[in-house]
Amino acid sequence: MITIEDFKKMELRIAEIISVSPHPQADRLLVLRIRIGEEERTIVAGIRAHYTESELIGKKVVMVTNLEPATIRGVISEGMILAASHEGNLTLLVPERQIPTGAKVS
Repeated sequence: MITIEDFKKMELRIAEIISVSPHPQADRLLVLRIRIGEEERTIVAGIRAHYTESELIGKKVVMVTNLEPATIRGVISEGMILAASHEGNLTLLVPERQIPTGAKVS
């Protein structure tokens, strides 16, 4: 269990995927270039078995923007996109309606 104060520490925002490439050192990872408002970042995500590159470009997703950057197999990942999984199926969390990138999720 976490407190509401712990939850408030997470910064969740809407981001748009602007480019996708396979990770050069891992078969299950994709390297995503995302836009949050005017800012661009790189995210490494383990979603290659579930999404093609063309399915992802232009998709708006929910991401954690204040996660400490991590180097994943030689590529710096600057956040995390959120997904749900069940019995081997995975789906990204996406906004139901049109909303600008950078919008805060609460």
